[in-house]
Amino acid sequence: MSAVATNPVPDAGEHVRSSRRTVAQAWLASRGLIALVALLLAVYQGRSLADMVDQWDVEHFTNLATNGYLGRADGTLMAFFPGLPFLLRLGLELGLPIYLTGVVISAVCSYLAAVALARLGGPIAAIAWLFAPTAVFTIVPYTEALFCAAAFWAWERARSDKWAAAAALAALACTVRVSGLFLVGALAVLAITLATRAPGGPGAWRERGRRLVWLLIPAAALGVFVLYLYSLTGSWTAWYHAQSTGWARAMTPPWDAFWNTVAATRANPDHPLWPPVFIAEIVSMGIGVLVVGWCLGRRLWGEASWVAIQVLAFSISYWFMSVNRALLLWFPLWIMIAQLVTWRPERVVARTVHHVVVGVAFVASVLAMLAWSWLYFTGNWAS
Repeated sequence: MSAVATNPVPDAGEHVRSSRRTVAQAWLASRGLIALVALLLAVYQGRSLADMVDQWDVEHFTNLATNGYLGRADGTLMAFFPGLPFLLRLGLELGLPIYLTGVVISAVCSYLAAVALARLGGPIAAIAWLFAPTAVFTIVPYTEALFCAAAFWAWERARSDKWAAAAALAALACTVRVSGLFLVGALAVLAITLATRAPGGPGAWRERGRRLVWLLIPAAALGVFVLYLYSLTGSWTAWYHAQSTGWARAMTPPWDAFWNTVAATRANPDHPLWPPVFIAEIVSMGIGVLVVGWCLGRRLWGEASWVAIQVLAFSISYWFMSVNRALLLWFPLWIMIAQLVTWRPERVVARTVHHVVVGVAFVASVLAMLAWSWLYFTGNWAS
């Protein structure tokens, strides 16, 4: 009798290594495409890297890194958290220009965030995130990459019931942007709703209480920042005042915020590229609502609260602004996309249509990423 050949079943370690290779390749490809846009602009417009990178909020981070929170008399620098400016300052102390330090930090952190996202939702989720339309903000000196690296890993550790590590990572996220406050709230929901080792009875609630106690650490990080601003200004609302003064983020009824955004989508001869970006802001809000519904339908209470609280916060600002960038923070969105991509319809025709739709959507996302990179590097409004 002849022996029957069998295909070996790959072990878990090989699966993890394969996933990491896929993420690394996608990271290199996506960063390379964004760099290609910058290179073409450098060649055809004579732009320098510093000139292309130092746009919009980067100027504020630079001011913070060099002059601190009193670097502007109007106090608007207090709208930004200290995590990224502190790291940029360290780069300055080492003799590195701020734009270079910021690009390196974002490049490294975007990879770390993608690895965490792959652990949460598989490599397809990480690929979708790396090629997101607004991915340029994860390679320039903005807070998105640094925050996502800390927040995604905090969530991954919490999902694994490693709450000490989750709390430390969440505390780091809380030094980077106000979204850390929402992260703590969502982690609290996860702490309560995540299955316990001792289901039912007082043991389960003691375990939930233990998880919640860990969250005092990131809450304290937020408290320290508030106290620091109070020491400078004598105001407990210094951050909110800076936001409302510098970026029109004062409390506004949702319906007014919506119509204010609609007004910004009208043709603007002085700024012809503004309307498309504000149209995208409205679309992004709709995506946020869709993701919340998807999470609720799957009883992902923590994930639903993570996205829902941000959608609510954006809806009560003067207008919908920076929602396009906030999509990068919504890891449930990329997990949802991954599940849609890996869905396999039973019928052959349906599978073919599904493959075509996925392919077209990916190409569209890449083209949007390139266009958004061009917007940013040329100094146009990019959300």
